[in-house]
Amino acid sequence: MLLVGDDWASDHHDVVLMDESGTRVAKARLPEGIAGIIRLHAMIGEHLGDDEDAEVRIGIETDRGPWVAALIAAGYTVYAVNPLQAARFRERRSVSGAKSDAGDAHSLADMVRTDAHQLRSVAGDSPAAQAVKVLARIHKTMIWERTRHTQRLKHALREYFPAAIEAFPDLDAPEALELLGKAPDPQTAARLSLNQIKAALKRAGRRGDLDEKAAGIQAVLRGEQLGRVPLIAAAYAAGTRATIAVLVTLDTQVKALHGEVEAHFGRHPDAEIIGSQPGLGQILGARVLAEFGDDHTRYASAKARKNYAATSPITRASGKSKVVVARFVHQDRLVDALLTQAFCALKASPGARAYYDKQRGRGPNHNAALRHVANRLVGILHGCLKSRTLYDETTAWAAHEHHESVAA
Repeated sequence: MLLVGDDWASDHHDVVLMDESGTRVAKARLPEGIAGIIRLHAMIGEHLGDDEDAEVRIGIETDRGPWVAALIAAGYTVYAVNPLQAARFRERRSVSGAKSDAGDAHSLADMVRTDAHQLRSVAGDSPAAQAVKVLARIHKTMIWERTRHTQRLKHALREYFPAAIEAFPDLDAPEALELLGKAPDPQTAARLSLNQIKAALKRAGRRGDLDEKAAGIQAVLRGEQLGRVPLIAAAYAAGTRATIAVLVTLDTQVKALHGEVEAHFGRHPDAEIIGSQPGLGQILGARVLAEFGDDHTRYASAKARKNYAATSPITRASGKSKVVVARFVHQDRLVDALLTQAFCALKASPGARAYYDKQRGRGPNHNAALRHVANRLVGILHGCLKSRTLYDETTAWAAHEHHESVAA
């Protein structure tokens, strides 16, 4: 067996090769890219020779990118080490606080030599799942960016044009972006006609009494308000116009990516099972698939999947003290998707609603009860994927009801 520690940077990799006894047999700084990978293969080959049964274990603080993909394709066992774990392991070797890239690579090699049983190897997700992951993450990132730019727009309007916030409660709505793009300052907005406002509402697909809605918006825009001198207002308006242009582009791309995510998710073999879960549609289902992956050997049990999802609690016990708390360290994208699913499931699933109400009855607040529901739904999803069966409301919650009755 050969152990390799790989401390990576954007343009190079510090690698250390170690044998099973912990002796360093080679080290080097390799360039990022094909040239670096070729040199790494040559170094490994030099120390393993023609032994086809030899195993190569590599520790690196990332699980993505062309470099990691190349390591996996070469047949090496790759462990994506959490940077926090690596830092704690480094402290075991040295309490002086000394640090170097080569030293970090040595620690990673030593870590996979002694603690491989505690580490998780990079999952063997299919190309289809990896494609869904790329698209789902980009789509969600675009949505987050749209939200950030909307908040920036709101903050800017509050500084010089507060009436716009009152006239358009939903600032990223199509009619708001169109009208504020045409009239980004109080003076220009006050000159908007009823026909202009009504036409924008029509193009946005609004229904109901458009005349009344248009009149309401116009009245707010023409009402008295605190403002700034024209020169300062014009400067703010230029920034508002630029922010709106970004928001329009983001909205267009979010809609385009929406279709791509749905198409790729729909073609995945697990799509039907994941989509059958309560609270999961095409987009949310794609995010769950993306973050869990589709390697069916990755999670040994429902508990392991729940722990990875960070929906299960952790216990801190010392002496007479015992505290059960939520997991602070978690994967933001996965937790966001699962809690959204749990919230949507309260309407879609009577079992989820009853479970939520039971948790609230025991004292937890809304967020804690929702996390309990999410944890339960992760277990149900694991069972469905393992047995290759679709979600069934009665079967899914019957086991929990039986457990409750036995406990009582």
